[in-house]
Amino acid sequence: MSSTYSTNLALELIGTGDQAGNWGSTTNTNLGTLIEQAISGYVTQAVVTGTDTTITIPNGATGVARNMFLELTGTGGASTNLIVPANKKLYFIYNNSTGAVTVKVSGQTGVSVPAAAKMVLVSNGTDVVNATNYMASLTLGSALPVASGGTGVTTSTGTGNNVLSASPTFTGVPIAPTASAGTNTTQIATTAFVTAATGTLGTMSTQNANNVAITGGTVSGLSSLSVSGTATATTFSGAGTSLTGTAASLSIGGSAASATNATNILGNSQSYQNVTGSRSFGTTYTNSTGKPIWVWYSATSPVGGAVATCYVDGNLACYTNMDLYPRLFACFIVPIGSTYSINSNSNLAYWLELR
Repeated sequence: MSSTYSTNLALELIGTGDQAGNWGSTTNTNLGTLIEQAISGYVTQAVVTGTDTTITIPNGATGVARNMFLELTGTGGASTNLIVPANKKLYFIYNNSTGAVTVKVSGQTGVSVPAAAKMVLVSNGTDVVNATNYMASLTLGSALPVASGGTGVTTSTGTGNNVLSASPTFTGVPIAPTASAGTNTTQIATTAFVTAATGTLGTMSTQNANNVAITGGTVSGLSSLSVSGTATATTFSGAGTSLTGTAASLSIGGSAASATNATNILGNSQSYQNVTGSRSFGTTYTNSTGKPIWVWYSATSPVGGAVATCYVDGNLACYTNMDLYPRLFACFIVPIGSTYSINSNSNLAYWLELR
Protein backbone atom coordinates (compact mmCIF):
# COMPACT_ATOMS: atom_id res chain seq x y z
CA MET A 1 0.00 0.00 0.00
CA SER A 2 1.53 3.32 -1.07
CA SER A 3 1.87 6.46 1.11
CA THR A 4 -0.80 9.24 1.31
CA TYR A 5 -0.46 12.84 2.53
CA SER A 6 -2.27 14.88 5.22
CA THR A 7 -4.83 17.43 4.04
CA ASN A 8 -3.35 20.68 5.35
CA LEU A 9 0.37 20.21 5.99
CA ALA A 10 0.95 17.49 3.34
CA LEU A 11 2.85 15.21 5.74
CA GLU A 12 3.65 11.77 4.35
CA LEU A 13 1.45 9.02 5.80
CA ILE A 14 3.22 5.65 5.23
CA GLY A 15 0.97 2.87 4.03
CA THR A 16 0.69 -0.35 6.04
CA GLY A 17 3.68 -2.60 5.38
CA ASP A 18 5.41 0.01 3.20
CA GLN A 19 8.93 1.48 3.46
CA ALA A 20 10.42 -1.35 5.53
CA GLY A 21 13.71 -0.08 6.86
CA ASN A 22 12.94 3.53 5.74
CA TRP A 23 10.43 4.56 8.41
CA GLY A 24 13.08 6.47 10.34
CA SER A 25 14.00 8.65 7.39
CA THR A 26 10.36 9.46 6.50
CA THR A 27 9.44 10.13 10.12
CA ASN A 28 12.43 12.41 10.66
CA THR A 29 11.42 14.40 7.57
CA ASN A 30 7.81 14.70 8.83
CA LEU A 31 8.74 15.67 12.38
CA GLY A 32 12.09 17.38 12.11
CA THR A 33 11.57 19.27 8.87
CA LEU A 34 7.95 19.62 7.75
CA ILE A 35 6.15 20.00 11.10
CA GLU A 36 8.94 22.19 12.49
CA GLN A 37 8.66 24.42 9.42
CA ALA A 38 4.85 24.66 9.88
CA ILE A 39 5.15 25.53 13.57
CA SER A 40 8.22 27.77 13.71
CA GLY A 41 9.43 28.28 10.18
CA TYR A 42 10.51 31.78 9.12
CA VAL A 43 11.07 32.53 5.44
CA THR A 44 11.45 35.58 3.19
CA GLN A 45 9.56 35.85 -0.08
CA ALA A 46 10.07 38.52 -2.73
CA VAL A 47 7.05 40.09 -4.44
CA VAL A 48 6.83 42.30 -7.53
CA THR A 49 4.44 45.21 -8.03
CA GLY A 50 1.37 44.36 -10.08
CA THR A 51 2.00 40.60 -10.28
CA ASP A 52 0.88 37.37 -8.55
CA THR A 53 3.48 35.43 -6.55
CA THR A 54 2.34 31.85 -5.86
CA ILE A 55 3.73 29.81 -2.96
CA THR A 56 2.96 26.11 -2.26
CA ILE A 57 3.00 23.30 0.30
CA PRO A 58 4.46 20.30 -1.63
CA ASN A 59 3.56 16.77 -0.50
CA GLY A 60 6.24 15.48 1.87
CA ALA A 61 8.71 18.26 1.02
CA THR A 62 9.62 21.74 2.18
CA GLY A 63 7.79 24.73 0.66
CA VAL A 64 7.46 28.49 1.29
CA ALA A 65 3.75 28.28 2.14
CA ARG A 66 4.44 25.67 4.82
CA ASN A 67 6.29 28.22 7.00
CA MET A 68 4.50 29.90 9.91
CA PHE A 69 6.11 33.37 9.46
CA LEU A 70 6.44 34.95 6.01
CA GLU A 71 8.45 38.12 5.51
CA LEU A 72 7.59 39.78 2.19
CA THR A 73 10.30 41.78 0.43
CA GLY A 74 10.58 43.53 -2.91
CA THR A 75 8.13 46.03 -4.43
CA GLY A 76 4.51 45.82 -3.39
CA GLY A 77 1.67 48.13 -4.38
CA ALA A 78 -1.44 48.05 -6.54
CA SER A 79 -2.50 44.61 -7.82
CA THR A 80 0.33 42.85 -5.98
CA ASN A 81 -0.87 39.45 -4.70
CA LEU A 82 0.63 36.61 -2.69
CA ILE A 83 -1.24 33.44 -3.69
CA VAL A 84 -1.32 30.72 -1.02
CA PRO A 85 -2.83 27.22 -1.27
CA ALA A 86 -6.38 26.55 -0.05
CA ASN A 87 -5.01 24.38 2.80
CA LYS A 88 -6.31 25.38 6.23
CA LYS A 89 -3.34 27.05 7.87
CA LEU A 90 -2.24 29.97 10.07
CA TYR A 91 0.10 32.65 8.69
CA PHE A 92 2.07 35.44 10.34
CA ILE A 93 2.70 38.03 7.60
CA TYR A 94 5.31 40.81 7.81
CA ASN A 95 5.04 43.03 4.72
CA ASN A 96 8.53 44.45 4.44
CA SER A 97 8.02 45.39 0.78
CA THR A 98 7.51 48.92 -0.57
CA GLY A 99 3.70 48.73 -0.86
CA ALA A 100 0.57 46.87 0.15
CA VAL A 101 0.28 43.16 -0.72
CA THR A 102 -2.94 41.16 -0.81
CA VAL A 103 -2.64 37.64 0.63
CA LYS A 104 -5.32 35.33 -0.78
CA VAL A 105 -6.31 32.02 -2.28
CA SER A 106 -6.37 32.12 -6.07
CA GLY A 107 -9.61 33.65 -7.39
CA GLN A 108 -10.64 34.96 -3.96
CA THR A 109 -10.59 38.36 -2.21
CA GLY A 110 -8.09 37.86 0.59
CA VAL A 111 -6.69 40.48 2.98
CA SER A 112 -4.57 43.51 2.03
CA VAL A 113 -1.50 43.88 4.25
CA PRO A 114 -0.15 47.47 4.22
CA ALA A 115 3.55 48.13 3.81
CA ALA A 116 5.49 47.70 7.10
CA ALA A 117 2.45 46.03 8.71
CA LYS A 118 2.53 42.73 10.62
CA MET A 119 -0.73 40.74 10.62
CA VAL A 120 -2.05 37.35 11.73
CA LEU A 121 -4.02 35.67 8.92
CA VAL A 122 -5.59 32.27 8.41
CA SER A 123 -6.61 30.30 5.36
CA ASN A 124 -10.01 28.77 6.13
CA GLY A 125 -9.86 26.37 3.21
CA THR A 126 -11.58 28.83 0.88
CA ASP A 127 -9.81 32.17 1.27
CA VAL A 128 -7.49 34.11 3.58
CA VAL A 129 -9.16 36.11 6.38
CA ASN A 130 -8.09 37.91 9.57
CA ALA A 131 -7.29 35.40 12.29
CA THR A 132 -8.65 37.63 15.08
CA ASN A 133 -11.06 40.57 15.47
CA TYR A 134 -11.46 40.86 19.23
CA MET A 135 -9.24 41.70 22.19
CA ALA A 136 -10.58 41.95 25.74
CA SER A 137 -7.97 44.60 26.58
CA LEU A 138 -4.98 46.29 25.02
CA THR A 139 -2.04 48.22 26.41
CA LEU A 140 0.01 50.30 23.98
CA GLY A 141 3.59 51.30 24.46
CA SER A 142 2.92 54.68 22.83
CA ALA A 143 -0.13 56.75 21.83
CA LEU A 144 -2.10 55.47 18.85
CA PRO A 145 -1.99 58.18 16.14
CA VAL A 146 -5.18 59.90 14.99
CA ALA A 147 -4.71 58.52 11.46
CA SER A 148 -5.11 55.03 12.93
CA GLY A 149 -8.23 55.92 14.90
CA GLY A 150 -6.47 56.92 18.13
CA THR A 151 -6.41 60.16 20.10
CA GLY A 152 -2.86 61.13 19.32
CA VAL A 153 -2.25 61.82 23.02
CA THR A 154 -1.03 59.62 25.87
CA THR A 155 -3.80 60.74 28.22
CA SER A 156 -7.35 62.00 27.68
CA THR A 157 -10.24 63.12 29.88
CA GLY A 158 -12.80 62.22 27.23
CA THR A 159 -14.94 59.13 27.06
CA GLY A 160 -16.76 57.34 24.28
CA ASN A 161 -15.50 58.22 20.81
CA ASN A 162 -12.00 59.52 20.16
CA VAL A 163 -10.99 62.81 21.74
CA LEU A 164 -8.67 64.70 19.40
CA SER A 165 -5.72 66.72 20.66
CA ALA A 166 -6.64 69.74 18.46
CA SER A 167 -9.94 71.19 17.28
CA PRO A 168 -10.94 69.26 14.15
CA THR A 169 -12.75 70.48 11.05
CA PHE A 170 -15.99 68.54 10.82
CA THR A 171 -16.92 66.98 7.50
CA GLY A 172 -19.89 64.95 6.35
CA VAL A 173 -22.85 64.99 8.77
CA PRO A 174 -21.45 65.00 12.35
CA ILE A 175 -23.89 64.11 15.13
CA ALA A 176 -24.01 66.49 18.09
CA PRO A 177 -25.09 65.45 21.61
CA THR A 178 -28.75 65.98 22.43
CA ALA A 179 -29.96 68.28 25.19
CA SER A 180 -33.32 69.18 26.67
CA ALA A 181 -34.96 72.53 25.88
CA GLY A 182 -33.56 75.37 27.98
CA THR A 183 -30.11 73.85 28.41
CA ASN A 184 -27.60 76.70 28.45
CA THR A 185 -24.33 74.89 29.17
CA THR A 186 -21.43 75.15 26.73
CA GLN A 187 -21.85 72.46 24.10
CA ILE A 188 -22.39 71.93 20.39
CA ALA A 189 -26.02 72.59 19.44
CA THR A 190 -27.86 71.06 16.50
CA THR A 191 -30.20 73.05 14.27
CA ALA A 192 -33.08 70.99 15.67
CA PHE A 193 -32.13 71.97 19.24
CA VAL A 194 -31.88 75.68 18.33
CA THR A 195 -35.27 75.58 16.63
CA ALA A 196 -36.86 73.91 19.64
CA ALA A 197 -35.21 76.35 22.06
CA THR A 198 -36.09 79.58 20.21
CA GLY A 199 -39.34 78.67 18.50
CA THR A 200 -40.89 81.20 16.14
CA LEU A 201 -39.49 84.66 16.89
CA GLY A 202 -42.76 86.43 16.12
CA THR A 203 -43.02 90.15 16.87
CA MET A 204 -41.10 92.30 19.33
CA SER A 205 -44.08 92.32 21.69
CA THR A 206 -43.68 88.55 22.26
CA GLN A 207 -39.94 88.79 23.03
CA ASN A 208 -37.94 90.15 25.93
CA ALA A 209 -37.93 93.76 24.71
CA ASN A 210 -35.64 95.21 27.40
CA ASN A 211 -32.61 96.98 25.95
CA VAL A 212 -33.39 96.09 22.34
CA ALA A 213 -30.96 97.84 20.01
CA ILE A 214 -32.55 98.81 16.69
CA THR A 215 -29.84 99.71 14.18
CA GLY A 216 -31.87 99.96 10.99
CA GLY A 217 -34.94 98.89 9.11
CA THR A 218 -38.55 99.76 9.84
CA VAL A 219 -40.42 99.45 13.14
CA SER A 220 -44.18 99.18 12.72
CA GLY A 221 -47.23 98.31 14.78
CA LEU A 222 -46.24 100.28 17.91
CA SER A 223 -49.09 101.90 19.87
CA SER A 224 -46.62 103.80 22.07
CA LEU A 225 -42.92 104.59 21.95
CA SER A 226 -40.57 106.15 24.49
CA VAL A 227 -37.33 107.63 23.14
CA SER A 228 -34.62 108.82 25.52
CA GLY A 229 -31.07 109.92 24.95
CA THR A 230 -30.09 111.16 21.50
CA ALA A 231 -31.97 109.75 18.52
CA THR A 232 -29.93 111.16 15.65
CA ALA A 233 -31.70 111.66 12.33
CA THR A 234 -34.65 109.51 13.41
CA THR A 235 -37.75 109.68 11.24
CA PHE A 236 -41.17 108.66 12.52
CA SER A 237 -43.75 108.21 9.80
CA GLY A 238 -47.23 106.83 9.37
CA ALA A 239 -50.84 107.83 9.82
CA GLY A 240 -51.23 110.58 12.41
CA THR A 241 -47.52 111.24 12.90
CA SER A 242 -44.79 113.00 11.01
CA LEU A 243 -41.77 113.30 13.27
CA THR A 244 -38.27 114.02 11.99
CA GLY A 245 -35.02 115.33 13.37
CA THR A 246 -33.09 114.96 16.63
CA ALA A 247 -34.72 114.75 20.05
CA ALA A 248 -32.95 114.61 23.40
CA SER A 249 -36.28 114.00 25.12
CA LEU A 250 -39.56 113.70 23.24
CA SER A 251 -43.01 112.85 24.53
CA ILE A 252 -46.13 113.23 22.41
CA GLY A 253 -49.61 112.40 23.65
CA GLY A 254 -52.91 112.27 21.86
CA SER A 255 -53.03 112.58 18.08
CA ALA A 256 -49.98 114.30 16.62
CA ALA A 257 -51.06 115.41 13.17
CA SER A 258 -47.70 116.96 12.40
CA ALA A 259 -44.92 117.36 14.94
CA THR A 260 -41.54 118.09 13.40
CA ASN A 261 -38.35 118.12 15.45
CA ALA A 262 -39.05 118.55 19.16
CA THR A 263 -36.16 121.04 19.43
CA ASN A 264 -38.04 123.43 17.12
CA ILE A 265 -40.62 124.44 19.73
CA LEU A 266 -41.41 128.19 19.83
CA GLY A 267 -39.17 129.94 22.36
CA ASN A 268 -36.49 127.24 22.46
CA SER A 269 -33.12 129.04 22.16
CA GLN A 270 -34.87 132.12 20.70
CA SER A 271 -34.81 135.80 21.72
CA TYR A 272 -36.83 138.94 21.04
CA GLN A 273 -35.33 141.03 18.26
CA ASN A 274 -36.24 144.56 17.09
CA VAL A 275 -36.35 144.25 13.30
CA THR A 276 -38.24 147.52 12.67
CA GLY A 277 -35.50 148.91 10.47
CA SER A 278 -35.73 145.96 8.04
CA ARG A 279 -39.50 145.63 7.88
CA SER A 280 -42.23 147.57 6.06
CA PHE A 281 -45.95 147.22 5.42
CA GLY A 282 -46.97 145.46 2.20
CA THR A 283 -43.77 143.38 1.88
CA THR A 284 -43.80 139.56 2.07
CA TYR A 285 -41.15 137.87 4.24
CA THR A 286 -40.24 134.17 4.73
CA ASN A 287 -39.53 132.41 8.03
CA SER A 288 -36.26 130.60 7.20
CA THR A 289 -35.04 130.29 10.83
CA GLY A 290 -35.91 126.59 11.09
CA LYS A 291 -38.22 127.35 14.02
CA PRO A 292 -41.64 129.00 14.41
CA ILE A 293 -41.40 132.76 15.12
CA TRP A 294 -43.72 135.16 16.95
CA VAL A 295 -44.34 138.59 15.32
CA TRP A 296 -45.57 141.71 17.18
CA TYR A 297 -45.95 145.22 15.77
CA SER A 298 -47.43 148.57 16.72
CA ALA A 299 -48.41 151.50 14.51
CA THR A 300 -49.59 155.12 14.86
CA SER A 301 -52.02 157.21 12.83
CA PRO A 302 -52.97 160.90 12.98
CA VAL A 303 -56.64 160.01 12.63
CA GLY A 304 -58.90 157.28 13.98
CA GLY A 305 -60.07 154.34 11.89
CA ALA A 306 -56.64 152.96 10.77
CA VAL A 307 -56.78 149.26 9.79
CA ALA A 308 -54.07 146.53 9.75
CA THR A 309 -54.34 142.99 8.24
CA CYS A 310 -51.75 140.25 8.84
CA TYR A 311 -51.24 137.30 6.45
CA VAL A 312 -49.43 133.94 6.81
CA ASP A 313 -48.98 131.96 3.59
CA GLY A 314 -51.54 134.29 2.01
CA ASN A 315 -54.15 133.52 4.66
CA LEU A 316 -55.53 136.10 7.09
CA ALA A 317 -53.84 135.55 10.44
CA CYS A 318 -54.79 138.75 12.30
CA TYR A 319 -57.01 141.84 11.78
CA THR A 320 -57.14 144.99 13.89
CA ASN A 321 -58.36 148.57 13.52
CA MET A 322 -57.80 151.79 15.49
CA ASP A 323 -60.89 153.53 16.80
CA LEU A 324 -60.19 156.68 18.81
CA TYR A 325 -56.77 155.75 20.17
CA PRO A 326 -53.60 157.01 18.49
CA ARG A 327 -51.92 153.56 18.37
CA LEU A 328 -52.85 150.03 17.13
CA PHE A 329 -50.96 146.74 17.52
CA ALA A 330 -51.29 143.00 16.72
CA CYS A 331 -49.32 139.75 17.03
CA PHE A 332 -49.30 136.34 15.30
CA ILE A 333 -47.18 133.16 14.91
CA VAL A 334 -45.41 132.21 11.68
CA PRO A 335 -44.69 128.46 11.22
CA ILE A 336 -41.37 127.14 9.86
CA GLY A 337 -40.89 128.04 6.19
CA SER A 338 -44.11 130.11 5.93
CA THR A 339 -44.43 133.57 4.36
CA TYR A 340 -45.89 136.53 6.23
CA SER A 341 -46.80 140.17 5.62
CA ILE A 342 -48.69 143.10 7.19
CA ASN A 343 -50.79 145.63 5.29
CA SER A 344 -51.86 148.87 6.99
CA ASN A 345 -52.72 152.50 6.24
CA SER A 346 -50.96 153.59 9.44
CA ASN A 347 -47.39 154.49 10.32
CA LEU A 348 -45.10 151.61 11.54
CA ALA A 349 -43.68 152.27 15.01
CA TYR A 350 -42.23 148.92 16.19
CA TRP A 351 -41.83 145.47 14.58
CA LEU A 352 -40.56 142.85 17.05
CA GLU A 353 -39.95 139.16 16.41
CA LEU A 354 -39.23 136.26 18.79
CA ARG A 355 -36.80 134.28 16.60
